[in-house]
Amino acid sequence: MLSTLIADFRIIFERDPAARNWLEVLFCYPGLQALLFHRLSHWLYNIGIPFIPRLISHIARFLTGIEIHPGATIGKSVFIDHGMGVVIGETAIIGDYALIYQGVTLGGTGKESGKRHPTLGENVVVGAGAKVLGNIQIGNNVRIGAGSVVLRDVPSNCTVVGIPGRIIYRSGVRVAPLEHNNLPDSEAEVIRALVDRLELLEQQVQTLQERQPTTTTPVLVGILNCNEGDIQQNAPACNIRDKAIQQFLDGAGI
Repeated sequence: MLSTLIADFRIIFERDPAARNWLEVLFCYPGLQALLFHRLSHWLYNIGIPFIPRLISHIARFLTGIEIHPGATIGKSVFIDHGMGVVIGETAIIGDYALIYQGVTLGGTGKESGKRHPTLGENVVVGAGAKVLGNIQIGNNVRIGAGSVVLRDVPSNCTVVGIPGRIIYRSGVRVAPLEHNNLPDSEAEVIRALVDRLELLEQQVQTLQERQPTTTTPVLVGILNCNEGDIQQNAPACNIRDKAIQQFLDGAGI
């Protein structure tokens, strides 16, 4: 346990440029304090001590604003930055070197018994306000964008953004865990693709109007009245082939 506590302490200096000295980190970092309380309560919980582990967890919540159930399993070198509002459920598992920001919830989706909270792999970054819910698997080196809601398994080495969370693969690009400004905006990409598609359709309609004025109305009506079934079946009048749009409609891999 001592080596784990030392690793929790050292990782703060690697992940937070504001950490200047050990005294400041020890007394002014609620994430570290919450982990210290949790290591003790988790040990007592595992040996079957009743009530006391939950009491320690409640005291830690009162002092730090971070609620970690004593049953949660947390690896070494985990950094909870700022931490206010973080909630980690009883059966949650967090791998080594995870980075968790304020407002994160690792929770369940109902009253089911057994394993009902997420499992995070190693080197996972969970952005501020993100919600990871249910008994799902989050792979290694995954980055979850701020405010995202993740409800399904996520494979390793990818980024998840949006509500519900959509997977954005970053093949061949290594991104540092603190570079939140590099998170892709899937909604903006899809909107841009749709705008481009509308502009193309307008040009096609304009061309038809110039060539065959008498058939403008039927063609235009056929384009405007295409339904979801036409889109899914790639009907000629509504042939949306853009990859970003199709991935967005399909949940972008989730």
